[in-house]
Amino acid sequence: MRIHMLAAGVLLVLGAASAGCDEKLEDLTGPTPNLQPTLSSIQREIFDTTDSAGRQACTNCHTDAGRTPVAGMNLRSGMAYNSLVGAASSAKPGAIRVIPGDPENSYLIHKLEGRADITGTRMPRGNSFLTEGQLLVIKRWIQLGAPNN
Repeated sequence: MRIHMLAAGVLLVLGAASAGCDEKLEDLTGPTPNLQPTLSSIQREIFDTTDSAGRQACTNCHTDAGRTPVAGMNLRSGMAYNSLVGAASSAKPGAIRVIPGDPENSYLIHKLEGRADITGTRMPRGNSFLTEGQLLVIKRWIQLGAPNN
């Protein structure tokens, strides 16, 4: 009986700790509280959706629906993975958009952060850039190997 109560107590503490982690991630990602470090979540919350802060959906420009995608990068669902992971940038020779396991050298991160080495402008265009929390989640997905999940 004592072992069962101890096990129940441990499970309760672990459940509370994991709920606390979720709340922190939720707080961190600001206008996209459901954002997780998976491609499906990034697709839904960043690529396909205009968020509550006014940042426009990436697929407003990066789509093949009735047009050629800007910079040849199609971020529509089912197309984004092949346009990003291991794909060469069309704007900057030698740059790879997403290098699995290496967010710091992934050109996507350089463009999203507006680093000095980018060609063209910081993405997304305009003044509504991704928050630090949103960027951290995308970096985490890349760090986890950029799986097609």
